[in-house]
Amino acid sequence: MLPLYKKYWRTFFDIGLVILTVYLVMLAFSKLYQLAAPVFLSFFVFLLIEPLARFLNRKGMAKPFASAISVVLFLVILLGVLFGAGLLITTQVIRLQHNLPQYTYIVQQQFTETTNYLQHKIDALPADMTEKLNGYFTDATNILSKWMVTFFKYMVGVLGSFSSFMANFGIAIILAFFLSMEIKDWRRIAHEKLPKTFKTAYAFLQGNVFKAIGSYLKAQLILISITFVIILAGLLILRTGNVLTIALVCALVDVLPLLGVPAVLIPWIIYLFIVGNTPLAIGLIVLLAVVMVVRQLLEPKITGNSIGVSSAFLMLSFVILSSSLFGIAGLILSPILLILLKELIQQGYLQQWIHLPEEEFVVSPFAASQASTAGGPVSGNPAPEVPSDPVPAAPGTQAPVDPGSGSDNNPNT
Repeated sequence: MLPLYKKYWRTFFDIGLVILTVYLVMLAFSKLYQLAAPVFLSFFVFLLIEPLARFLNRKGMAKPFASAISVVLFLVILLGVLFGAGLLITTQVIRLQHNLPQYTYIVQQQFTETTNYLQHKIDALPADMTEKLNGYFTDATNILSKWMVTFFKYMVGVLGSFSSFMANFGIAIILAFFLSMEIKDWRRIAHEKLPKTFKTAYAFLQGNVFKAIGSYLKAQLILISITFVIILAGLLILRTGNVLTIALVCALVDVLPLLGVPAVLIPWIIYLFIVGNTPLAIGLIVLLAVVMVVRQLLEPKITGNSIGVSSAFLMLSFVILSSSLFGIAGLILSPILLILLKELIQQGYLQQWIHLPEEEFVVSPFAASQASTAGGPVSGNPAPEVPSDPVPAAPGTQAPVDPGSGSDNNPNT
């Protein structure tokens, strides 16, 4: 082990320093997000309202009025979406209320038939077996009751966090309005006061990371739209009713990691098998299989091309790890950091920051996948042969001598 440490101590130190820097940045962001969530949300709202405000300002309107109109339009759209969603949910709840007695009767009939069937089977069992089954049933119901209590506590916490989120979002809209009014002043101050290192870092983030994040969000929107269209078409073919609502719910749930469309369709399929509607259950299984296959085929292609990372395992693992360590802040930062890591590799920064033993690697594992001529050959990789055509001599090498310049070929004379 000692020769390994002697050879790789610098590599371990550099990698540990990079990991420590990432950890401290995410930790600081998570703490700041807990303390000043409206400020971070205001940047998101600003990105939504600023394009229209900038367009109106270029047309001759004063920036305060342009920002005010943009904020009002944003609120109208937001309230319209919330009102439409509330109206749709209310309509479906009222319809469910009217159909609930019928659903209850179907479940009761199935439960009665199942109970009678099991009663005949239980009577044929030994007495000790019946007692054991009753004990297992009691244990199962106790575990289920604990799960239900935990679930309801979780839902109470979710509702409380949602109310606080709405309050923070309202404050964020106000902050975004003032930020849109004063954005020119803030940019001027940043241009005059920030050091060149921060300006270079921001230019790198803006030209590579932020652009890739926009492509990632666009890719997610495309995947959600594809899921919505497939489910809507499938439900229309199956004639289930409430197709628009169910397709919208499936599309929204599809955004959530580790859940997706199965979280909606699988309970529905189980219910249909219980009530005896086997054809519709089989149809929903086929629809779920089609959705999962299409998403598995398109997600690596669309999402991988948008951020340059084609491994769904790597993306999902990074999201789970960061969210488990840092909560909501980690969930927000995980795609940003993954894209940043990819760009650092592509631009050759990790190859400069992390020292590797030259005799161990023919090509550095942190080298960009595409060949780059700006930095020369990779460390440990033999340089390509110089073509026979005349090329300009590199600095510090002997330049070719003109035959007519004299017989002395020594360049130092």
